This record gives sequence, C-alpha cells and structure tokens, in this order.
Amino acid sequence: MDPDSVAKAFVEHYYRTFDTNRAALVGLYQEGSMLSFEGEKFQGAAAIATKLTSLPFTKCAHTVVTVDCQPAGPTGGMLVFVSGSLQVDGEHHIKFSQVRPRCFGPI
Repeated sequence: MDPDSVAKAFVEHYYRTFDTNRAALVGLYQEGSMLSFEGEKFQGAAAIATKLTSLPFTKCAHTVVTVDCQPAGPTGGMLVFVSGSLQVDGEHHIKFSQVRPRCFGPI
C-alpha cells in the first residue's frame, strides 16, 4: 500500500472514531504521545483520552478537506497534515487543522 493510501485510511478511521466513540481513540496513542489543545498539553494515552472524552459536546461531525502525507524518520513513519471543518452539536462549521505523526503502530 502506498503512503498516501495508508494516511487516508488512518485519517478516515481516526475521525470516524472521534465522531462516534471518542473513548475508543485511546488505543491509537502511546505513553509518549502528546496532545496540545488550546494552550494545554496532555501526555500519554489515558490523559489524551480523558481530555477528548471530556470535551463539552455530544455530537461531532468532521469533514476532511485535505490529507497531505510526508515520509518521516528512518523507520517508515509519516507526518500527516489534515484540514477540514468540524460541526459540534448542530452549530456552525468550524475550520480545523491537525498534524499527526504516524509510526505504523499506536502514536
């Protein structure tokens, strides 16, 4: 499978899971993973999952517009840049962008 296809499949899985069952994202993070969110940093799978599940909305729908993938590191990892829009609880769409290192295993 080519890197672009892997990145797109991962992005689809990640945002589908985020939109339907945020608690299930815990398996996609490692203890060395870091989330920066509105100036706060959360490290480790449990801390990240706790933050994501505590976000103050019940419904969420991501619309991915772009997925750009670049090789990263000597072990076959990749850096994935995603942009799109997000709608929470039926409100107006909010633009988002996210950069994800992807290392063929939990991140």
